[in-house]
Formats: sequence, structure tokens, C-alpha cells
Amino acid sequence: MDKTATSLLKGIKVVELSHMVMGPSTGLLMADLGAEVIKIEPIDGDKTRNLRGSGAGYFSMYNRNKESISLDLKSNEGLEIAKNIISGVDVLIENFRSGTIDRLGLDYETLSIANPGLIYCSEKGFLTGPYDKRTALDEVAQMMGGLAYMTGPPGQPLRAGASVIDVMGGTFGVVAILAALLERVGTGKGRLIHSGLYETCVFLVGQHMAQYAVTGEAANPMPVRISAWSVYDIFETKNNEKVFVGIVTDGQWRAFCKTFELFDWAQDNDFATNNQRIEKRVVILERLGSLFKQMNTQQLIDKLSSFGAPFAPIKRPEDLFDDPHLNANGGLTLLNLPGGKETKLPSLPLEVDGQRPPLKSDPPHIGQHTIKILKEIGLKDDEIQNLINDEVVGIPSEND
Repeated sequence: MDKTATSLLKGIKVVELSHMVMGPSTGLLMADLGAEVIKIEPIDGDKTRNLRGSGAGYFSMYNRNKESISLDLKSNEGLEIAKNIISGVDVLIENFRSGTIDRLGLDYETLSIANPGLIYCSEKGFLTGPYDKRTALDEVAQMMGGLAYMTGPPGQPLRAGASVIDVMGGTFGVVAILAALLERVGTGKGRLIHSGLYETCVFLVGQHMAQYAVTGEAANPMPVRISAWSVYDIFETKNNEKVFVGIVTDGQWRAFCKTFELFDWAQDNDFATNNQRIEKRVVILERLGSLFKQMNTQQLIDKLSSFGAPFAPIKRPEDLFDDPHLNANGGLTLLNLPGGKETKLPSLPLEVDGQRPPLKSDPPHIGQHTIKILKEIGLKDDEIQNLINDEVVGIPSEND
């Protein structure tokens, strides 16, 4: 019996009509867990393929383990092919702008007539309400949803350093899809699911809303928050590197003082509890800043490791390619980018029976699986060639 992570959703067929991050990340999770995911792209491909700057990695990160068919959905023939494919799948994922999917006749009400068991996941900027016709991006959601306010210093709202709302919105979409698949076993019926960027962001800042409800005091932005612990900060080492250190229990404090030979603090009852230490936080941080500055990074890490203190050297994304932990346990997946370059990108942060989801296929070229998929829905070679000639469907070019 196949117990690998990629067998969990074996037999589940998914169509992905999406671009950017939120929709593709949903498809990625399904594909990495074993679903067959068909990505329907325009004739000239998902526009994300050609993004530059901070978007240059979107396609490569979120589209492995998928098949690509290239269709002109503005043509009647292309639209009928899409409907034919969708009629035989379990799940549809879409993140078109509001109203577009209805104009194409690819809405849930229409498609569920031919496929009543279809689970339809529509990913939008906003769920039902006064904002639901607005266009949203990850950054829009972070600004409106309070995350940017909490991330930057006062008066300087700052988006998080990754597309966290897109990816979390996609993840919530997968949670609902899996629940609907489980329900369908008993009912045979599909579901219409909506996942919203804005609401995802609000859910993430819910802890700060709860803090206000409990204390009556608004949460300060993270850079100026009052920490719950006396030692919970970033320090510079002798070799000009930075390390986060957290001492979060009284037991850790005693072990910390012993390891770093801070015997005066260890014996001082005024430093015995965390709440006492918080009142002396300025003095503590000043002394530790001087102490850690005399140690190189590895010396500091070794001492902190010796008694199980939480710590983290500050790394950049490019540093993670060589991270020994990620490279030891399948945390990075080796794949080829559409241009042919080999690289390693993060695996799903999951283990199933001790195994990480392996790579099944590289991110696809535009229309790489067009002919295969068309044959699977019953089209003959001459019909396929006519569709190619008429530019209703696309196949990889020589440059792909």
C-alpha cells in the first residue's frame, strides 16, 4: 500500500483556472498531496510566468506537479473544451476578477448541472458584503486588515515580507475543499466555497483584536510592542551578525544565568520572576547586548543550544538554499525551472509517515500537456491539429 504523502489525494482531479499566488498556491497544495491538477492557461500562458522584480518567482514556486493546457477561453471552441474537462473533475479552483467567470459561463450554478459532485473553490479579494466587488491584492488586504499597521513601526505601515495572505487564503481554501470532499462521500453533492483575502488577513490579526477586547487597550505595532518576556530581542554578535534570543520561562532564566555565568542575577530575588524582569528589561538588554557583542555567532548559538533556549540567527531567503536542516530532510525540492535552470524550492511544511511530499513534475511549459489532455477527453489527432491551427489551443513553442 502506497503511504507516501503524494498518495493522500490520489484519484482526485482538479482544474485550476487561476494566476498570481492565491489560486496557484491552492492548486499546489492539492498537487503536492497527490491530486491530479490541470492548469488551464491562456494561449500566451499565465501572465505570472513573465513577472519581474518581486514577482519573478511566483510561477516557479506555486506551479510544480501540475499539467498545463493552453486554451482560448474567448472562443466558443475553447470554452466548450474547458467545460468538457471540468465535467469530469472533482474540484475547480478559480480566482478570476468578480463577474468574469459568470460571463464565461464557468460559474458554479452552470457547471454543477453537468457535474453535480463538483466542489468549486472561488478565491476572491472579499467575501460577501459591501466590499465584495472591489479588486484586492495581498497588499490591499494587509493594509485594510490591520497587518501592515502591526508589522511596521508607528506611522509607517509595512506589508509582511512575503505573500502571506495569498498563501494563507489558498490554504484556507484547501481546508474547505478537503472538508467538502469528505462530505461528498456521503451525499454525492458538491459545494460552492469562497475564500477571501481580506477575511484571511482579519483572521490572522484576530489575536490583536482579542487583546483589545480582553484588556481594553489597543495593540501596539510589533516593533514597539511591550514584550511579554524580558529577553525577547535581536542582538548583534562579535562578527557583526544578528541573532534573536528569547528567554520565556523562569526555568530558562536560571539555566541562562548559569550558562552565561550571570551569577549576580541568578542570586538576586528581584530577578526571580518574569514579571519582575520585565520591569528591569532596559538594564537586562543593555548588559546582554554588551555580553553577546563579545561572542561570535557560533559561540552564542552553542551556549543557547546547551539548555534549549529559543534562538534564531537572522537569515535572508537566499541563505536558505544551503540550510543544513532543510537539505537533510527533504525540506527543499530539487526541480527545473521553465527556462531549464535547476534549483531547490521549499517543500510543503508537512511530513506524512515521516516523508515529505516529493516532486512529481517540474513547473510546466505553456500548454505542455494540451495534446495529452485533449486526447483524454476523446478528441482525435486531426481535431486537435485543427484546434492548434486555429489557435484555439496552444502547445509549447520551440523557445519553451
